[in-house]
Amino acid sequence: MSLQATIAKLLLKLPARWKVKMAGGEPVVLGGRTLDPNFQFLAHGAASQPPMSSLEPEVAQAAAIEGLAMFAAKPEPGVSWEDTTIPGQGTHQIPVRIYRPAQQNPDAPMLAYWHMGGGVILDIEACHAFCTMVSKIAQCPVVSVDYRLAPQHKFPAGLEDCIAAYDWTLKNAEKYGAPAGRAAIGGDSMGGNFSAIIAQESTRRGMPKPDLQLLLYPATDLVTEFESATTYGETYPLSTDTMQWFMQQYLPDDFDRSNVLLSPAQETRLDGLPPAVIATAGFDPLVDDGAAYAKKLEAAGVDVTFKCYDSLAHGFTAFTAVAPAAREACLEIAGMVRDAYAAL
Repeated sequence: MSLQATIAKLLLKLPARWKVKMAGGEPVVLGGRTLDPNFQFLAHGAASQPPMSSLEPEVAQAAAIEGLAMFAAKPEPGVSWEDTTIPGQGTHQIPVRIYRPAQQNPDAPMLAYWHMGGGVILDIEACHAFCTMVSKIAQCPVVSVDYRLAPQHKFPAGLEDCIAAYDWTLKNAEKYGAPAGRAAIGGDSMGGNFSAIIAQESTRRGMPKPDLQLLLYPATDLVTEFESATTYGETYPLSTDTMQWFMQQYLPDDFDRSNVLLSPAQETRLDGLPPAVIATAGFDPLVDDGAAYAKKLEAAGVDVTFKCYDSLAHGFTAFTAVAPAAREACLEIAGMVRDAYAAL
């Protein structure tokens, strides 16, 4: 661990009022929500860094991985994992990490999971601790997918990797002690986008429907102008400027953003989709997006479990080591998956 990371983690252990005092002096209140002191402290420290949109993609990719590693949580005990590859399109091999809990429920579907990062940054390390939480609490195997990133691999390369991984999970679940021919899907941010799309695309492609879709602070509508994109447009770690930069890297020129393979909330037929667990963060340009999609699913008759963690910021699954409220939220979400499995 670097000296910078060590100092940051020590400071984050100070009483909340001290962290607020060092990060502006007053609690951050936006849209009627009060930001968690730990995220306020982190945001204050990050404010001196150049915006991601000012960096070359390769520089941003390396910086994001290095920066998030400073706050990486330890994996949950009682879960093992292995790194391997699975077949993608053509000769492409997709790196994955497969988790197995020591206490596994043979009736719990295997979960295919996709990490955050706008389709441009981060890798499976970003969700490593969270995947161990879900695997342990929901008592299920999890396959975390290291899909291809833009701009090196523009849309739909990353999405096609995720669809291939879902297909592989369906075909290999029994090998990992889960029900044969079944799978759940999940992801955070862009991973939530992929999950919402695949829940719909499985029907369009004639694939088995997922048992569950886990959508954490998802991007589902790249067309509608939500109020939260303005209210929380300059929050840490996701801003509207960064979101726009992501899409510039991710999409081919002149791509129609209303396409349901990018904006699943634009799909007019949502009935018959699998049950959904949707969680959002209060301090997030996407908070209204996730809530609106939850309402659309409910209106279509889909069983939805929804919760907004008002004091937390986008990406909170990766900050469980430094924000106790983020860890509590992630443990609760893992419990929601367990409960959703029990209701299948």
